[in-house]
Amino acid sequence: MFAKLFALQAAQTAADSLSGIAAWAVSVMDALGGPGIAFIIALENLFPPLPSEVFLPLAGFTAKQGNAFSLVGAIVWATIGSVLGAIILYWIARWFGRERTRLFMSKIPFMKMSDVDKTEAFFTKYSGPTVFFGRCLPIFRSLISLPAGVVKEPFGKFVVLTAAGSAIWNTALISAGYALGANWNKVEGVVSQFSTVIAVIVVLAIVSWFVIRIWKRNSRKG
Repeated sequence: MFAKLFALQAAQTAADSLSGIAAWAVSVMDALGGPGIAFIIALENLFPPLPSEVFLPLAGFTAKQGNAFSLVGAIVWATIGSVLGAIILYWIARWFGRERTRLFMSKIPFMKMSDVDKTEAFFTKYSGPTVFFGRCLPIFRSLISLPAGVVKEPFGKFVVLTAAGSAIWNTALISAGYALGANWNKVEGVVSQFSTVIAVIVVLAIVSWFVIRIWKRNSRKG
């Protein structure tokens, strides 16, 4: 009993010590409960710089205190928020359309329309796995909704795959925050390192692509 009281007191102390965006997130969750999680995660999907690696473990930490929602409730509401945010991006991209996207891509230096065609063909063929696994990866989680909208992936299929992939990501981070309690920020550290690795790989791939294009262009001129 004393151990439980001590744990609750420690958790409350940790909650009181939060600041910045973490304190704002907890205040929204405490005030709105489950819908507050959905609202925050929907925002995170629309504005990728907002950190899911902070919000989701915090939701687990808040659930452990037992004031606003349960662990299962946190996962369900977070997944609802993920789907709502993804749907908005999907329809924005679908409204923007294929032709305008191709026109925009054609203006990127060293970009060939054959590159756009290959990318479009790949996503059209593997849109299902790409959306599902993309929802489990930092950086790509939100952005994956855009090509899905551009190629007009069937809406029902998109929603189901987005919900499934998001549920996996949300469950992992919320459960980790729930298990760690006052030490929820350790999850943020691990996910941030993972995000950094992915970001470095993406940057290296882009730089390599440009280097190869420049080399090929110079070779033809020589």
